[in-house]
Amino acid sequence: MYSLVLTGKMSGIDPQAWLADILGWITSHPVHCLDDLLPWNWKPATSAAAVAA
Repeated sequence: MYSLVLTGKMSGIDPQAWLADILGWITSHPVHCLDDLLPWNWKPATSAAAVAA
C-alpha cells in the first residue's frame, strides 16, 4: 500500500483520489487497458460533483 501511495505522490496526483477512483471501476475496466489505471496515466474526474467536493 505504501508503494501505491508513494507512486501517486511521485506522479503528482492525490493518491487517495486516484485509489478511490480506480478501485470504484477496476472490475468493469477492460483487461487490455489496465495501463489506463496507472497513476501517471490516470486523469481525475472533472464532473460537477467532483468539483463541488
